[in-house]
Amino acid sequence: MDKRLFPLPEKKVDNEVKPAPGVVRVQKPDRLQVQMQIAALDDLIPDDHPVRMVWEIVEAYDLERFYRRIKAVEGEAGRPAIDPRLLIAVWLYATLKGIVSARELARLCDEHVAFRWIMGGVSVNYHTLADFRVTYEEELDDLLTKSVAALMSEGIVKLERTAQDGVRIRASAGASSFRRKPTLKDCLRDAKDAIEQQKKEGESAHREGERLRRKAAQERHRRERFERIQKALEEADQVAERRQKNRESRRKGKPARASTTDPEARVMKMPDGGFRPAYNGQFCIDMDSRIIVGVDVSNQADTKLLQPMVEKIETSYGKRVNEHYVDGGFRSKRVIEELEMKGVQLYCPIPASYNTKSKHAPEEILPRDGPGVRAWKHRMVTEEAKEKYQERASTAEWANALARNRGLQRFLVRGMKKTRAVLLWYALAHNLIQAVNLRAAAKMQAS
Repeated sequence: MDKRLFPLPEKKVDNEVKPAPGVVRVQKPDRLQVQMQIAALDDLIPDDHPVRMVWEIVEAYDLERFYRRIKAVEGEAGRPAIDPRLLIAVWLYATLKGIVSARELARLCDEHVAFRWIMGGVSVNYHTLADFRVTYEEELDDLLTKSVAALMSEGIVKLERTAQDGVRIRASAGASSFRRKPTLKDCLRDAKDAIEQQKKEGESAHREGERLRRKAAQERHRRERFERIQKALEEADQVAERRQKNRESRRKGKPARASTTDPEARVMKMPDGGFRPAYNGQFCIDMDSRIIVGVDVSNQADTKLLQPMVEKIETSYGKRVNEHYVDGGFRSKRVIEELEMKGVQLYCPIPASYNTKSKHAPEEILPRDGPGVRAWKHRMVTEEAKEKYQERASTAEWANALARNRGLQRFLVRGMKKTRAVLLWYALAHNLIQAVNLRAAAKMQAS
């Protein structure tokens, strides 16, 4: 007897034969299909695309100094030059995107729609892009000054409080390229012999039909190496002279060395604690607007770079800052005295201790302290100064971090003049975005 409350339906036996599953249907590419696409470059870029913002800002730049260098003029023979406005816009947009290689940028100008839109059908190779990036160092500095001056006239930049910070950037040189002076002299002699040998081989090679382009490249390579070694010898003499003035360096007695790859680079302590060839980049930021107002690069310590930056800001904009904020690495009693005499209040933390042998606290006023140092100590022990100093991290260090995120990890160029040009590109790109944000905030507040 079935004890279930309700009877279950009888199981049906499926004797039907199911058909085999068919071939799956998917969409496959047909790259041989001829398609007709008619569209202007301007139609391919949305109205709110960031590249339009970059171009709008660059159109407002005064590029008179850039145009002065162009030799192609109407009525004379020669190929027209690429408009500097195009090259400035394409490098600024590339900097914002973290692109640091001229070869990569040249490829994007052919393939990426945003870069193609900037160029507007004008072709460019990586040689032109690479040369333009580092050749116009003075013009870029002037462009930075004029753009900041325009923001000052709008009331966006007040230049009352500035913050300065250094950023150690890996140089385009290896640690093994640093040689002592006797070794540099041997390298110079070898390089000179190589040039002489090249001249002899060049005459016979020309008769044998060797390509002139390869011959010229080899000559240029050996000539540049000879010049770099000469420069390295000069730099080694400068290093030796500086070490003689430093008591600690004289005590260690280490011989001076210079790089045959990048003579102006120096071995520096990096943020990770290691020592590598690098440059000391300097950014000076207006603390109220977070606009970069000054850029410099050096192979010296921060203590040597504080006063030159303050003087540069005053010379460039005709205005002396009231307060200048730096970290402990810039601290120098001599500079503090000179800045205080000029009316510039320096906000720099008092060290935890000057040395273990001192019986006095660092903040204690000593008889040998000048009026500037006394004013600095009185100021920095107050809670107001400590609270104001905390704003430095959100300005100077914030700008350095943004530059790092945009690819400022290692220089691909050599020499202080070219590395400074690269830093100026980062400053211009930073100010471009910050100025747009500040103007938008001011417009919204006014409405």
